[in-house]
Amino acid sequence: MTIVFVLLTVQSLLGAFDNFWHHEREARLPQRTSARYELRLHAAREAIYGLLFASFAWLQWRGWWVLLPAGLLVAEMFITIADFLEEDRSRKLPPLERALHTVLAVSYGLLVGLVGPLFWQAAQLPAGVSVVTHGGWTAMFSVASVCVLAWSVRNALAVRKLGAAVQQTGSVPRAQGAALQGLGQQTVLVTGGTGFVGQALVQRLLREGRRVLVLSRDPLQARAALGDGVWVVDRLDDIPCETRIDAVVHLAGTGILGAPWTAGRRRLLLQSRLQVMAQLQNLMTRLSHKPEVLVCASAVGYYGVPPDAALLDEAAPPQPGRFQSDLCRLVEAAALRSSALGVRVVCLRPGIVLGQGDGAFPALAFAVRCGLGAVLGGGLQPMPWIHLDDAVGLVCHALAEPALHGPLNAVAPQAVTQGQFARRLSAVVGRPLWLRMPGWPLRLLLGEMSELLLCGQNVVPAQALRSGYRFRYASLAAALAQLTGKSAA
Repeated sequence: MTIVFVLLTVQSLLGAFDNFWHHEREARLPQRTSARYELRLHAAREAIYGLLFASFAWLQWRGWWVLLPAGLLVAEMFITIADFLEEDRSRKLPPLERALHTVLAVSYGLLVGLVGPLFWQAAQLPAGVSVVTHGGWTAMFSVASVCVLAWSVRNALAVRKLGAAVQQTGSVPRAQGAALQGLGQQTVLVTGGTGFVGQALVQRLLREGRRVLVLSRDPLQARAALGDGVWVVDRLDDIPCETRIDAVVHLAGTGILGAPWTAGRRRLLLQSRLQVMAQLQNLMTRLSHKPEVLVCASAVGYYGVPPDAALLDEAAPPQPGRFQSDLCRLVEAAALRSSALGVRVVCLRPGIVLGQGDGAFPALAFAVRCGLGAVLGGGLQPMPWIHLDDAVGLVCHALAEPALHGPLNAVAPQAVTQGQFARRLSAVVGRPLWLRMPGWPLRLLLGEMSELLLCGQNVVPAQALRSGYRFRYASLAAALAQLTGKSAA
């Protein structure tokens, strides 16, 4: 049995890597409503592996009882086939994931080939089930069984939560032909439409009856995530010049938080935004009907690290020499060049966007629930924030309000410090806040990127308020109550 145990261990480790790296980190399946079917398959397969681990650890099957573990192995095979088909339908797999799936399939075939004769021998014995142990293998497989069964439950709960979210937001039109026809509908082109803010924006535009085009590097995943009511392209050159596009929203760009800001990383952050912007300008140049407005996402990082806590409205200057400021300034400068085409340009400068399912809030709330919420540095640094609904609302406001042009701060009116945010979140969640993280370890580990955590901008939404926008979540208390379903005591 040793070779069987070794092969089963290799299979489980490869599967765990595939789960964490591809399903969680890359595809973020638990946050995608379109991934409910795939998550159901994963939950079922993980439940089978949990039972198999427990079986191999503690039980010996004989006679017709062998049909139970054999049936689990066969069921796992059919579930895996269904999972492969669903993945090919819903998203474009990276080369590493495809290669890993091939290795897993070969490994599983070897496992079945080794276990089959053992099951046949056991089936010739008198029927029964007995408890056995295999030393260290029993302990290891027992732990693996508990972990995999817990992950199965977690995926099942994610399916339930995503199903509730779909019912809450309502259905989205699914007939692409119907969505792309009809007179009088505004057509909006969105880049970054599968991102955190982008998906919420696309869903709102669809609910409002607008036609939506989305630029995506992975059309399969985009269609699965956004529905058939969206026209998805992977190249702007494929859009005919006679296509009527009334507005463009540019949200695409590599996430600024993540890997350290090495020289290569800085180039990637800049190019991922500027290259798409250049493609958009080429498209707008050749379109017979020029868009009326371009909304381009920048960030409050435009203001850099101000030396004091003075209020910053849209007229405040950038801070040359700071990477986050230079990045935003170059992105906005590229977007403003579209004004030469007669396009009204709005440069959206959002703070930290708080929403369920993705973005910063789930990780922050999880840390607090685990008792790991912390005040960073002195905790006095401003923390400009905005609820996801208002971030999307301000994009739509910018599309609809002809008087808006140039910079638009997308932050809530109620300013808070990082320490105040941490304490209020802890109070809502009902956990004590006892950790303090000094600034120097973050500066040592993250370099200049630590400014995103240890410094801040005291930004005010002057243009939004002046133009008549009404925030749904103007206070942090209201936003946290909506996000957690609780109110601070």
